[in-house]
Amino acid sequence: MKIRVKRVYEPAEKSDGIRILVDRLWPRGIEKGRIDLWLKDIAPSNTLRKWYGHVPERWNEFRKRYLKELESNETGLRELVAAAKGKTLTLLYGARDTEHNQAEIILEFLKKTDSANHRQQRTKASS
Repeated sequence: MKIRVKRVYEPAEKSDGIRILVDRLWPRGIEKGRIDLWLKDIAPSNTLRKWYGHVPERWNEFRKRYLKELESNETGLRELVAAAKGKTLTLLYGARDTEHNQAEIILEFLKKTDSANHRQQRTKASS
């Protein structure tokens, strides 16, 4: 599965594949037709989101805390992967910061999980 990260305010493209909003709140001015699926339950909890407040000095701690939330959000992750079904997946976010946002952390988490699954499958195959 190919995964992309894109700000929701950028124009939609055919190459986006399935466009999934991963924000807890609906972005201002965005029509529902521009997004295929809204998975607000995979977004950072309200408590974590409010604590972070897009303060750059809190990024590293926010990242650690959000990765822990993702680890315990099996249902949300399963829904995300099932929605993609092998297609290109574009994770959409509303934040202005293109480097420090939850979509980048989800991408990191999915890549790490996918790598671990591949290693585990190779180990089982060689046993």
